[in-house]
Amino acid sequence: MLIITIKQGKEKSLLSGDPWIYLSAVERVDGKPQERNKPGATAIVQSSSRQFLARAAYNAKSQVAARIWTLREDEPVDHAMMKRRVHAAVDGRIEALRGADPQALVQLVDGDRDGLPGLLAHSYGGAGGYLVCQFNGAGVDLWKVPIVQALVKATGCPNVYERADELVRKAEGLPITRRVLAGDEPPQRLMVREGGRLLPMDIRTGFTYPR
Repeated sequence: MLIITIKQGKEKSLLSGDPWIYLSAVERVDGKPQERNKPGATAIVQSSSRQFLARAAYNAKSQVAARIWTLREDEPVDHAMMKRRVHAAVDGRIEALRGADPQALVQLVDGDRDGLPGLLAHSYGGAGGYLVCQFNGAGVDLWKVPIVQALVKATGCPNVYERADELVRKAEGLPITRRVLAGDEPPQRLMVREGGRLLPMDIRTGFTYPR
């Protein structure tokens, strides 16, 4: 397990709810080199006086050195956490999903707000349609498989596609990947409702075609 010690006084923003720890706030990182070099590895965050503060996903390649998973010392970062958080996020938006226009892109997961830092997930076409996910943080990227499994189970949608925000993933030191994670790939062109209008869009990239 990695241990991140942050500089004196830098714990204030974390304890007030800031989910990110910037590289400039880190005093040192202790742990095996292979763990320190693995983007998204789980780390214990402690204050300069060695008090437990959080568990976080560490990324030595990013200016955001760590993204908080939990402030609870008794809450492990594991498959069960990913499942709980995905299901909680989807359950909180299930009514919006059920009442949505099937041609609308409905957000199911909103990163830090849902305790899944860097993950964005949208649904198109309901249970018979497609889920489009962006893994914009090293932690959720590392836990991609259980997250996708939980999304499929929570929504009943078998088709999951990974969309890449190239600038964000480069800043995180992550490879640019655009691919099918489960089921079938979305068609290149679908009609998507935005602001009351139907627009031809490639939901794999967000590109809107001229009409």
